[in-house]
Amino acid sequence: MHQAPDKWDRLYNVDFYIKVNNRYIGIQIKPINKGIQLSRIFKEKGFQLLTHGKFTKEFGGTVFYVYSTRSGDKKIIVNSEVIDEIRKEIKNLER
Repeated sequence: MHQAPDKWDRLYNVDFYIKVNNRYIGIQIKPINKGIQLSRIFKEKGFQLLTHGKFTKEFGGTVFYVYSTRSGDKKIIVNSEVIDEIRKEIKNLER
Protein backbone atom coordinates (compact mmCIF):
# COMPACT_ATOMS: atom_id res chain seq x y z
CA MET A 1 0.00 0.00 0.00
CA HIS A 2 1.28 3.44 -0.95
CA GLN A 3 0.25 6.95 -0.06
CA ALA A 4 -1.82 8.48 -2.85
CA PRO A 5 -0.53 11.55 -4.67
CA ASP A 6 -2.05 14.82 -3.51
CA LYS A 7 -3.89 15.08 -6.84
CA TRP A 8 -5.68 11.76 -6.18
CA ASP A 9 -6.69 12.93 -2.72
CA ARG A 10 -8.21 16.12 -4.15
CA LEU A 11 -9.83 14.59 -7.28
CA TYR A 12 -10.87 11.15 -6.04
CA ASN A 13 -10.80 11.33 -2.21
CA VAL A 14 -8.28 8.49 -2.07
CA ASP A 15 -5.66 8.46 0.71
CA PHE A 16 -3.76 5.30 -0.24
CA TYR A 17 -3.64 2.91 -3.17
CA ILE A 18 -2.66 -0.65 -4.03
CA LYS A 19 -1.39 -1.30 -7.55
CA VAL A 20 -2.54 -4.58 -9.11
CA ASN A 21 -1.12 -5.14 -12.59
CA ASN A 22 -2.02 -1.89 -14.41
CA ARG A 23 -4.99 -1.05 -12.19
CA TYR A 24 -5.38 0.53 -8.77
CA ILE A 25 -7.46 -0.04 -5.66
CA GLY A 26 -8.18 3.08 -3.61
CA ILE A 27 -8.28 3.32 0.18
CA GLN A 28 -10.13 6.12 1.97
CA ILE A 29 -9.29 6.25 5.68
CA LYS A 30 -11.78 7.80 8.06
CA PRO A 31 -10.75 8.23 11.69
CA ILE A 32 -13.55 7.79 14.20
CA ASN A 33 -12.82 9.72 17.39
CA LYS A 34 -14.83 11.47 20.02
CA GLY A 35 -14.60 14.73 18.02
CA ILE A 36 -15.86 13.25 14.72
CA GLN A 37 -19.57 12.71 14.34
CA LEU A 38 -20.79 9.76 12.30
CA SER A 39 -23.43 11.92 10.60
CA ARG A 40 -20.65 14.09 9.16
CA ILE A 41 -18.78 11.03 7.88
CA PHE A 42 -21.91 9.71 6.13
CA LYS A 43 -22.62 13.12 4.60
CA GLU A 44 -19.09 13.22 3.18
CA LYS A 45 -19.44 9.63 1.98
CA GLY A 46 -22.38 10.62 -0.24
CA PHE A 47 -20.24 13.18 -2.05
CA GLN A 48 -17.23 10.90 -2.16
CA LEU A 49 -19.16 8.10 -3.88
CA LEU A 50 -19.17 10.29 -7.00
CA THR A 51 -15.42 10.84 -6.91
CA HIS A 52 -14.80 7.18 -6.07
CA GLY A 53 -16.86 6.22 -9.13
CA LYS A 54 -14.58 8.39 -11.26
CA PHE A 55 -11.55 6.65 -9.72
CA THR A 56 -12.97 3.21 -10.53
CA LYS A 57 -13.77 4.24 -14.10
CA GLU A 58 -10.27 5.63 -14.66
CA PHE A 59 -8.16 3.09 -12.74
CA GLY A 60 -10.28 -0.08 -12.72
CA GLY A 61 -10.38 -0.81 -8.98
CA THR A 62 -12.82 -0.14 -6.20
CA VAL A 63 -12.29 2.45 -3.46
CA PHE A 64 -12.71 1.03 0.04
CA TYR A 65 -13.44 2.86 3.28
CA VAL A 66 -11.32 1.97 6.29
CA TYR A 67 -12.66 3.30 9.58
CA SER A 68 -10.03 3.58 12.30
CA THR A 69 -9.84 4.49 15.95
CA ARG A 70 -7.09 4.68 18.55
CA SER A 71 -6.48 2.44 21.51
CA GLY A 72 -3.58 3.92 23.39
CA ASP A 73 -0.74 4.29 20.89
CA LYS A 74 -2.24 1.83 18.39
CA LYS A 75 -4.61 2.46 15.50
CA ILE A 76 -7.32 -0.16 15.10
CA ILE A 77 -9.42 -0.85 12.01
CA VAL A 78 -13.03 -0.74 13.16
CA ASN A 79 -14.49 -2.38 10.04
CA SER A 80 -11.96 -5.23 9.82
CA GLU A 81 -14.16 -7.07 7.29
CA VAL A 82 -12.89 -4.57 4.71
CA ILE A 83 -9.56 -6.43 4.70
CA ASP A 84 -11.22 -9.51 3.16
CA GLU A 85 -13.08 -7.31 0.68
CA ILE A 86 -9.78 -5.73 -0.42
CA ARG A 87 -8.20 -9.17 -0.78
CA LYS A 88 -11.10 -10.27 -3.00
CA GLU A 89 -10.70 -7.17 -5.16
CA ILE A 90 -6.98 -7.85 -5.52
CA LYS A 91 -7.71 -11.40 -6.73
CA ASN A 92 -10.36 -10.05 -9.08
CA LEU A 93 -7.95 -7.56 -10.63
CA GLU A 94 -5.19 -10.15 -10.96
CA ARG A 95 -7.29 -12.09 -13.49
